[in-house]
Amino acid sequence: MPEGDALHRAARRLQVLVGQKLEVETPHPRAAVKQLAPRLDGRRLESVEAIGKNLLLHFEGGLVLRSHLRMKGRWLVLRSDAKIFGTPWLLLRGEDHVGAMFNGAVLELDRGVARRLGPDILADPPDFDGMLTRLRAEHPQRAVGDALLDQRLVAGIGNLWKAESLWAARVSPWRQLAAVSDEELLDTLKHAHRLMCSRLDGVQGHAQAYRRKGRPCPRCRTPIRSWPQGDDARMAYWCPECQRGEEPTTA
Repeated sequence: MPEGDALHRAARRLQVLVGQKLEVETPHPRAAVKQLAPRLDGRRLESVEAIGKNLLLHFEGGLVLRSHLRMKGRWLVLRSDAKIFGTPWLLLRGEDHVGAMFNGAVLELDRGVARRLGPDILADPPDFDGMLTRLRAEHPQRAVGDALLDQRLVAGIGNLWKAESLWAARVSPWRQLAAVSDEELLDTLKHAHRLMCSRLDGVQGHAQAYRRKGRPCPRCRTPIRSWPQGDDARMAYWCPECQRGEEPTTA
């Protein structure tokens, strides 16, 4: 699933269209029925921002288009004369470039969803205190790994960066929030911010825990474990030696 850093990269690429009046098309039938093109065509794109896993495109007249890529969506920015393959959900044609969104999943005029999100992990500067306050307001028995994926608490962290930030902070994803200190929570959030900013800036790296089930932990060589977590059964990855604490009894 595209996470917060992928949306921030898309927002950066789409800046080439800001300030222009755009031709707006919705070639995909599932997008066409939303009647977005008639509302947005010919309007000036005033700004593009990423908040968590949401991309918000602000058009003149106060209209805000919200894009959420879910599992398979993606944004491309191409030269205006480039051949476009497939059937995009949305095309934004400017003077020299075209923005194309594929596998849209969520594409709609925003009705305040962004206002219900937690602080963005990639904000500059990030509101760590606000994130901590929201996490502490959750049920104390909720597993920290599950809470980190709740976009109402912290916006932008997905399964990859959840696994990597908890590994870096030596915190088990299965520990209850009540058993995780403020210092550990802040350390986890700061690792998530650092790791995601590095990826956003093009720094390549290798996963230490994510999708490494059965492979040795880079720190202690203990095999990495994995097990579904939360109502959505997203896979958690952790080192049982470096990240000691409560664990699922059936894992």
